[in-house]
Amino acid sequence: MTTLTQTGGPARTPWIDLLAATEHLDPPFAVLDVAAVRTNAHQLVRRAAGKPIRVASKSIRVRSVLRDALQVPGMAGILAFTLPEALWLAEEHEDVVVGYPTAHREALQRLAKDEALASRVTLMVDSPDHLDLTAAIIGPDGPPIRICLELDVSLRLAGGRVHLGARRSPVHAPEEAAALARKVAAHPRFELVGLMGYEGQIAGVGDNQPGLRRFAVREMQRRSAAELAERRAAAVAAVLRVAPLEFVNGGGTGSLELTAAEPAVTEVAAGSGLFAPRLFDFYTRFRPQPAAYFVLSVVRRPSPQHATVLGGGWIASGAAGKDRLPTPVWPPDLTLVDQEGAGEVQTPLVGPRVDDLRLGDHVWFRHTKAGELCEHVDDIVLVEGDRVVDVVPTYRGEGKTFL
Repeated sequence: MTTLTQTGGPARTPWIDLLAATEHLDPPFAVLDVAAVRTNAHQLVRRAAGKPIRVASKSIRVRSVLRDALQVPGMAGILAFTLPEALWLAEEHEDVVVGYPTAHREALQRLAKDEALASRVTLMVDSPDHLDLTAAIIGPDGPPIRICLELDVSLRLAGGRVHLGARRSPVHAPEEAAALARKVAAHPRFELVGLMGYEGQIAGVGDNQPGLRRFAVREMQRRSAAELAERRAAAVAAVLRVAPLEFVNGGGTGSLELTAAEPAVTEVAAGSGLFAPRLFDFYTRFRPQPAAYFVLSVVRRPSPQHATVLGGGWIASGAAGKDRLPTPVWPPDLTLVDQEGAGEVQTPLVGPRVDDLRLGDHVWFRHTKAGELCEHVDDIVLVEGDRVVDVVPTYRGEGKTFL
């Protein structure tokens, strides 16, 4: 891949060049605009203000892009999705934290027997029960297992009756974090090395969405950031009284500058910001360059007002709604049809420019989320200027379907 460490050049490749570079390809295919990824990488580093960025692999799911991102000064380490993925990546990379708890017995047993992997991979734990399960699977003998605690960083109001944020860890209060840290420290095979918290109510919710809701989001995020900075600092202090920590990780693409400003945080996490999917169009704090697309063919003209592409139902995860649907972006002024949306077999489109479309023409879409795009294709086409500079395999193209 063309290196992301270069500077200068266009922020994104013009449409005329993207179209010229890919006109010979048969859809469906995915495209990564290298110039836009480069711009986004350096924007992320600037927003992190000196705190290293651990790259979230689930938002990328292309090993060559991960490699290149980790060459950017200011990016260091991987935040993996699953333990099997982490073990695979750790064959090449020396610092991989599993971002979610695991109950994968085979992967845990492999980790527990391999000194090299055990030195490179850090497990996530968020409860005494999970710690007990892990201990039972790995057994008493073998290399030390690195452990990171996950702190719940959601905003709780009205005595806990209102919960704003992802439902992740049950460890919310500083004393709960300290109690779990003591349990880790007491086990002869566990080594406590980190503390993590992902504030999804800030990092994953745009504060500039259409309508009046954005004002409520801004107030919620203001209150949450203030509460979290105080509670996270107290939790870190409580855990440090039990054991030293190598890192305190927090945040995501949508909250880098806020999380990085907390003195207790030593590193931040980001990945989606490299691809800049549709989800990140609605933030006041930053404006990334759209970098990832998928392309489909027009195969029907059911009426003069409609053009239908083959496939298209590449729906993003999360609560079902229109905001999870892919967005047609080229030609401009095309929209989905409410009655059909984006379908597994076909997606009809309407709009002022629809009459210009002919059978076989290409329509470009943006996915709502980042790495999920790569679950639909075996490879991704890298474009810089008006030429294809590489075609690289996704996880799926390497035969890896972790979840």
